[in-house]
Amino acid sequence: MTETVFRLPAPGPEPMVADLEGWTKVSGNPTMKTWVQHTSFDGSVISGTWQATTGTWHAVYKFYEFVHLIEGRITITPDNGAPVVLNPGYAFVVEPGFSGHWQVDAPVKKHFCIKLK
Repeated sequence: MTETVFRLPAPGPEPMVADLEGWTKVSGNPTMKTWVQHTSFDGSVISGTWQATTGTWHAVYKFYEFVHLIEGRITITPDNGAPVVLNPGYAFVVEPGFSGHWQVDAPVKKHFCIKLK
């Protein structure tokens, strides 16, 4: 029987450590770790855990992302837009086509779900 409910395990020992596609460091020397802990049956959705240290990236999104912020603080500022401050416990969505700055103000841990197709 195929699982239709999947509980994310604890992040494994070997995360991806390269900056995400479309993300460019612009301030400080932030680092990120990404664990993809689940992929949908058809490969159209991934979910997992992401951690980052303080600093700022300019990010360009091709895909929809749902986020639940577990730890830290982020200020997201769309190009030519107003900053949005996000704290632990906040849930938010970033739409495809977003372009702007992700400023990690305090080290971050988040769960994410990204629709790839």
